[in-house]
Amino acid sequence: MNKFVQAIKQERAIILDGGLATQLESMGFDIDGDLWSAKLLDTRPQAIIDAHRAYLEAGADCIITASYQASRRGFMSMGKTADQADRLIASSVDLAMTARREYLLDNPSAETPLLVAASVGPYGATAHDGSEYTGVYDISEEELRDFHAERLAVLDHCGADVLAVETIPNFAEAKILCELLAQARTPAWVSFACRDAAHISDGTPLTNAAALFVDHAQVPALGVNCTPPEFVTSLIRELRCIAPNKEIVAYPNSGETYHSSDNSWSGKACDFANDFNVLAWQEAGAKLIGGCCRTGPENIAAIRSLLCPV
Repeated sequence: MNKFVQAIKQERAIILDGGLATQLESMGFDIDGDLWSAKLLDTRPQAIIDAHRAYLEAGADCIITASYQASRRGFMSMGKTADQADRLIASSVDLAMTARREYLLDNPSAETPLLVAASVGPYGATAHDGSEYTGVYDISEEELRDFHAERLAVLDHCGADVLAVETIPNFAEAKILCELLAQARTPAWVSFACRDAAHISDGTPLTNAAALFVDHAQVPALGVNCTPPEFVTSLIRELRCIAPNKEIVAYPNSGETYHSSDNSWSGKACDFANDFNVLAWQEAGAKLIGGCCRTGPENIAAIRSLLCPV
């Protein structure tokens, strides 16, 4: 049985990691640019291993790879060939597996399994125009299908435990991914970026987007991520209602707003002690719980202490 499918059959919560880019920036790395943290796959791969290790040390059961913003087009714009670009995308899984292997060697009594999720971000993440937060794309459906098909073909064959199809803001994109994932050999979770307590970023009701996957054999879990924490409890309930047979994933951001023009954030971060109400999310039905943008290892450690007390 696949390691992810086996893990979600356990009764206890599965603790996800936090923002990989957030951790890399806190380590002093400049990730500004179209490839964001993915550029370090080429220039500083050890930094990515170290960032993954920080989340494992904090108590994460699952680390998500640095492929969220990686794309063939993005790497080719840096002068790489298509084959080189694909190898760099695939290396994101190798680096996460290296971090896991090294952590387990140093911590032989660690609770297992520890999972590696291959990040499959939305098209908008590679456009570097903030459209992953709006769902407004200037691309045809045929081009969108080709974009996802070529990257899925790489990540589906890298040995990850699960595909983290995440931050999906657009119904047409969700429909395309639903069709492509039917051909995948790796199970996937699909999580949506939401603009309020009931709608994904393009205005589609979350229940309509989630309904695409209710009977999907390769998608055992659905959820929300990169969404303000204030909406999460309501969104989990929406998902439980429309997809009672699926496990629920929840990993919101800090509640701040990202600006792609200068890679900056505005607004006030939530009060993590009160607004990241992980016990309420678990009670509402979430099984996989962590953080997204602007959350770090200290937040994941706090989540673990609440959900998996010693």
